[in-house]
Amino acid sequence: MCSARRGDGRLLPRLHDVAPRTAAASASWPDAAAGDRQRARTARNMHHALARLARERYGPVMTLKLGLVTAVVVSSPGAAREAFTRHDRRLAARTVPDISRARGLAGRSMIWLPSSDPRWKTLRGVVAAHVFSPRSLAAARGVRERKVRDIVGYFAVHPGEAVDVGEAVYGGVINLVSNAFFSADVVNVGKESAHGLRKTVEDMISAIAKPNVSDLFPFLRPLDLQGWRRWAEKRIDEIYGILDNKINSRLADTDADADASTKKHGDFLDSLLELMSAGKIARDDVTNIMFEVFGAGTDTISITVEWAMAELLRNPSIMAKVRAEMDDVLAGKKTIEENDTEKLPYLRAVIKEAMRLHPVAPILLPHHTAEDGVEISGYAVPKGSTVIFNVWAIMRDPTAWERPDEFMPERFLQRAEVDFRGKDFEFMPFGAGRRLCPGLPMAERVVPFILASLLHAFEWRLPDGMSAEELDVSEKFTTANVLTVPLKAVPILASSASELQAS
Repeated sequence: MCSARRGDGRLLPRLHDVAPRTAAASASWPDAAAGDRQRARTARNMHHALARLARERYGPVMTLKLGLVTAVVVSSPGAAREAFTRHDRRLAARTVPDISRARGLAGRSMIWLPSSDPRWKTLRGVVAAHVFSPRSLAAARGVRERKVRDIVGYFAVHPGEAVDVGEAVYGGVINLVSNAFFSADVVNVGKESAHGLRKTVEDMISAIAKPNVSDLFPFLRPLDLQGWRRWAEKRIDEIYGILDNKINSRLADTDADADASTKKHGDFLDSLLELMSAGKIARDDVTNIMFEVFGAGTDTISITVEWAMAELLRNPSIMAKVRAEMDDVLAGKKTIEENDTEKLPYLRAVIKEAMRLHPVAPILLPHHTAEDGVEISGYAVPKGSTVIFNVWAIMRDPTAWERPDEFMPERFLQRAEVDFRGKDFEFMPFGAGRRLCPGLPMAERVVPFILASLLHAFEWRLPDGMSAEELDVSEKFTTANVLTVPLKAVPILASSASELQAS
């Protein structure tokens, strides 16, 4: 059994062999530790269970034995700071789940490739320069504004009705992303087609998080005993088939035209295909980039908007402050533009606070120690370990945040310098270091724009006479950290957006 040791020889706190903090419990410790492991593995919300164990028993750095794999769980801002500032390079590889090896995905995916791999550096550079660069995002601003107006338009034809907020926003966001990539809608906002596409993508992502004996006992990988890799091959073929059809159609249009420049759409796909024709990226790189942005970006944006709306409806006084700010800044405007949100600091603080309390990814994708020399809080982390950052626990740490379990956007007005970019380790909803989420620049623009647009166009009520206190804001961690009960709310057309009635 591998042991993680401090320089003085002490073991890293481990769920299966560490001594308890209180002497009274020491006699029954082995059984309790086994129970802790089982509860952490099977809890509906693993981030809650791990946070509780860190807080009540083991401290901010602990290990969890998962089959033959040693997992180190980091649960405090201080430990996260040390990990990312001192050992970012050593922790920049990923622990790759076996299901992601289907169709060779792990070897060509920006998500799973180690940061030392030249292909990862190429893909990351392409995405940063041609998809999420300030210039690319500025060029696509008109597309985003049209698609956000579509979301507003959907709610406008359902005035006074209880509407599933997250589902409607998701459909609009996936069209926003698809139009930015290949200038076409792929779903009808709020319709079953959006739900079906979401389910296809989520099924693939959720399977990655499911217990797999091949991950717990790596020597069993060739057998694929649970069939997850075979299952994933079918899902990958299905999803990539949809995206490949879009690429083939664009290539066919270009080939059929003598003057290819007349066929330019000015979207991200044009840029990627130009890079492909120049030999800078491969054909499957184009498909992979599209899939990864669709899979991660759409959920992150729509779920964050849903959480922010839920907290505003649960806290009417905060909703009133947001509205007062918008009335002051946007007085007289019938519709708002994306850049208007830069003048709404309180609304942006609401979004930060929603992300702090309810991060879409409460546990970051696992890091992998590819070499020796990693030490966190005085404990040596063995080579080959999986390192898990529980950002839900980190962002509720009482030493970093006053009244951490309360929704208090004002804290981000008092600490306006705290941002999303992974430099403030008490607030890292998008991760940190080399593996910082590359889609952050788009999310920074789109989330406040959607939220501001919905609040500008509508007054919002809870359905069926529900009071704010009755609104369920409990969490359920599936593929992401979502509301246990999807948010349904009633849009009432605001006087400032009366022209929507006619349209």
